[in-house]
Amino acid sequence: MKIRSVVVYTILRLAFFLVPLGIMMLFPAFWGMWWLATLFAAMIGISLSIIFLRKPLGEVSEGIYERQQAKKRPKTPAEIDADIEDEANEGAQSDEVS
Repeated sequence: MKIRSVVVYTILRLAFFLVPLGIMMLFPAFWGMWWLATLFAAMIGISLSIIFLRKPLGEVSEGIYERQQAKKRPKTPAEIDADIEDEANEGAQSDEVS
């Protein structure tokens, strides 16, 4: 997964929430009802994210999917043979040391 995509997506999502929240908190009407400003900022942030962050979200999702598929991928016979050889070599080295 590309770290840059995750960082960009996270920063933009936070900005889409914090900027509207900051603007709304400038109005005296929201000073006593901070929870309402937070709710409105969350709805605005989600809306902006859906509209503008399709590409970064796709990149992050693709990275997560590729990582999961790499973990699920069965080992090839060559990889199994290499693992067996590695275990045998480690066993032989530990016998020599003892």
